[in-house]
Amino acid sequence: MSQPPSLAEWDARPFDAFAAFVVTPEFVLTSSRQRDVPLPVSQESATVYKFMFGKFATWMLERGLRMSTVDAADLRRFIDLSKDGHRDLNSKIAYRYLRLLERCFEYLGRTPNPARQAIAATDRAHLAEDAPMIALGQDDLQRFLAALPPGRGDDTEGHAGWKRRRDRAMQIVMALAGLRVAEAIGLLVDEVGRQPDIEGALELNITPEAKHRTSYEHTATLPRAGVAELTAWLEERAELKIPGDLVFPANQAGEPLHKATVYRQTRATFERAGVKVPRAGGRTLRNSFAVQQLEQGVARSELTTALGLALERSTEAYRYARRHDGPEDDAAEGADAAAAPDDRDDSDNGAGQAAQRPR
Repeated sequence: MSQPPSLAEWDARPFDAFAAFVVTPEFVLTSSRQRDVPLPVSQESATVYKFMFGKFATWMLERGLRMSTVDAADLRRFIDLSKDGHRDLNSKIAYRYLRLLERCFEYLGRTPNPARQAIAATDRAHLAEDAPMIALGQDDLQRFLAALPPGRGDDTEGHAGWKRRRDRAMQIVMALAGLRVAEAIGLLVDEVGRQPDIEGALELNITPEAKHRTSYEHTATLPRAGVAELTAWLEERAELKIPGDLVFPANQAGEPLHKATVYRQTRATFERAGVKVPRAGGRTLRNSFAVQQLEQGVARSELTTALGLALERSTEAYRYARRHDGPEDDAAEGADAAAAPDDRDDSDNGAGQAAQRPR
């Protein structure tokens, strides 16, 4: 650390001070999961963290509080905010806010750490009351697939609407092969197998290059039902003469898509399908793939490999996912509908789940 942090700066301009802090190795060193050689957080994670802190800083300043004076009781009031009888932050996300603030106060050297005190006073048992992980039932998954953007037809003029066909192929790959959003965005042409297997499935050899850094090298399998769609898109991509190696580029210059774009397009498909889930993005598609694999008898060790996870225990949550099986489930989803899309940062530790839509 080049110089001690200035508490006066954090009091006067908390957001600016945090924005400077979050991109430094010092921020990484405040994490209990730090690496031996700390690397700055990714740009996507920094964006999520800044949004989170900005929400807190706005609340704090509106009440005349400062980083040097805010205490555990203040933090409890912040995470317990509610509107129309519904909590602004569900308890899992509230806990992540406290952990983020704990890191800030640790960096600032505040003793005792007010966020740590608030965490100690929090009854973690009520986390179970929050909405569980959601996975689509088979009927809802078919509704989703039927609502995808249209493919290329005989009446298609040239390559008009090629981005919708890109979105169609990408969402199919996420839904049927279980790819993370970051893995779909970073999927390279050379990672797509050239020859389907005897059952018509195609291997996707996922490498960490151009993807989220928690992505591990692994092989995902796209079943026969999705192979023709991906193949058709790759043929059109070649006809468009898009440079670069990305399977699903953002534009004809071959630049990468932004996660927010993927989320918007995936959410639009959920809306067309009439499938109402709290998080209508790629994370729910991945959840659905994983749950379906377990129900088909795939061993947890095999699923761990297929999903590119580091630890087998990471698949445990899928055993308890709640199946969304139709319109009758929609009424139960409203309380969590304000939660932000997980896809803004889809690392397994869930950092991206913490962001909320600004009011």
